[in-house]
This record gives sequence, structure tokens and C-alpha cells, in this order.
Amino acid sequence: MTILRIDSSAKAEGSTTRKLLDEIEARVGTADIRRDVGGEALPQISGTWVAANFTAPDDRSDDQRQALALSDSLIDEIKAADTLLIGVPIYNFSVPGALKAWIDLICRAGVTFKYTDTGPVGLLEGKRAVLAVASGGTPVGSDIDFATGYMKHILGFIGITDVEVVAADRQGADAEAAAARADAQIAELAA
Repeated sequence: MTILRIDSSAKAEGSTTRKLLDEIEARVGTADIRRDVGGEALPQISGTWVAANFTAPDDRSDDQRQALALSDSLIDEIKAADTLLIGVPIYNFSVPGALKAWIDLICRAGVTFKYTDTGPVGLLEGKRAVLAVASGGTPVGSDIDFATGYMKHILGFIGITDVEVVAADRQGADAEAAAARADAQIAELAA
């Protein structure tokens, strides 16, 4: 089994999602591929990137191929993985900008999903994802949690529908209880 770990917290030290991912790795297996989008500042998609993406692969210029090179690499990491472990700190009720940049780079028509008469279909089926979600005050799964449902939707959009959530939410109210809930969820994860 190949595991891809994606960290998106801006905090290199003291991050709850990084700690949760460490604990999840101890349970399900050590990541073979690591990507720290919180620490390496992925670029935002640009007009050049969009034009390259919507140009047929055989018709792309060298500059267009270069514009898509990082996106291709990120997608290759997902394709190589059986399991994705994704750290999802909730910032202002949603995902961090760094994680959104990763999402924009990996959601590509004809590569990770395709359009059909009945709507889009994900092309990366047969994979599992575990989301390590942390918040200071946002209850995971609540009407004000725009991160967890969004991540499940995006993963399903590209074909990954086996998604589990480990949540250390509402840490501002009771950090010990949040950690205990997350630890119990990690203990139930299949290796």
C-alpha cells in the first residue's frame, strides 16, 4: 500500500493536524510520499495555466507544458497512492488557501475527472482518504463547517469516495476533550 500525506497547516510546529497525521500514520502506515503545501506555498492557477490546461496535450507549447508541470507532478502523487492522509485545519470556517491551491492544481478535466451527459465523473477511483480536521471553535459537520464537506465533495469529484474523518474540533472550548475524541477515532481506523 502506498500512502500520500498532505500537510496544509501554516504552522510547522504545534499544529494539531500535523500531530493527528503523525498518529494516523502510526495506525495505518508510514507515508511513502509527503507533500507539505502549508510550508511550500503552491502557486495559484493563472490565465497561462488555464489556457495550457484547456489545450489538447499534443498541441501544448513548451511554455504550456511547463505551466502544467507541477500540476502533473501533484496528480502523479495521487495516482501512485492507495491512501491519502490530508491535514485539514479549519481557517475561518473553510480550508486554508494552501490546500485550496493544491485542489485547484489537481482538479483537471480529462485527467482527474471527466464530463459526461449525466455530469462529471471522477477518474481516480479505488483510493481511500483520511482527513485529519482541526478547529478552534467550528464544530465539524455543522452548518458553519465549510471545510469538511468541501473536502469530501472535492475528493468524490475526482473519484475518491472512501473518505474517513478524524476530528479534533472545538479545541478552544475544550482541547482535552477534542484530543480524546480524535484519539478514539484514530483507534478505530483500519490499518
